[in-house]
Amino acid sequence: MIIILYFMWIEIGLLFEMKWKYFHRFWSWIEIGIIICSWIGVGIYIWRYKESKRISQLFKQTNGYIYINLQLSIYVNDLLTYLFSFSSFFGTIQFLRLGRFNRRLSLFNQTLKNARKELISFLFLYLLLLSSFVCLFYLLFISKISSCSTFFSTIQMLFEMTLLKFNARELIHAETGLGSISFAFFYYFRCFYCDEYVYYNY
Repeated sequence: MIIILYFMWIEIGLLFEMKWKYFHRFWSWIEIGIIICSWIGVGIYIWRYKESKRISQLFKQTNGYIYINLQLSIYVNDLLTYLFSFSSFFGTIQFLRLGRFNRRLSLFNQTLKNARKELISFLFLYLLLLSSFVCLFYLLFISKISSCSTFFSTIQMLFEMTLLKFNARELIHAETGLGSISFAFFYYFRCFYCDEYVYYNY
């Protein structure tokens, strides 16, 4: 928390110095993201600690002879994991800025800077396709596959399919016709359509 406060002090000084120009810098938004995720993470960590103390007290008082709902504690723990992952993501991007003195990393930064518009348009296309397939798989297989029981687990399943780490038999056995067709459509749009979009536009 002391490190976060020190980091905030530096950013507030830059904000007063640069005024509105501060928000026009890309790295300012990365630093704001780190600060926001860190403080929310501290709050959720305290919430998780209190929830675990409450559950342990309840368990001690009843010697385990009572129904204890762990759904809220799992939800809080998942939120904390998501915040840690976002903080790690923003922190890893910060390493690109720290490594700008290295010739190869500065070349990589310059490449990203020059291809910014193309990368943003491709990201928009990919997120549009991914969100549409997440909705499709979630609505079709919510009651048939455990991987599609929640929206976030469906996103995770599609990423596993992208990395070829998903067992397609479960999907095909759940719904023979729709499972095969949706699986084939996802791979066509993910592998061929996105690749052709990149090839013909760039």
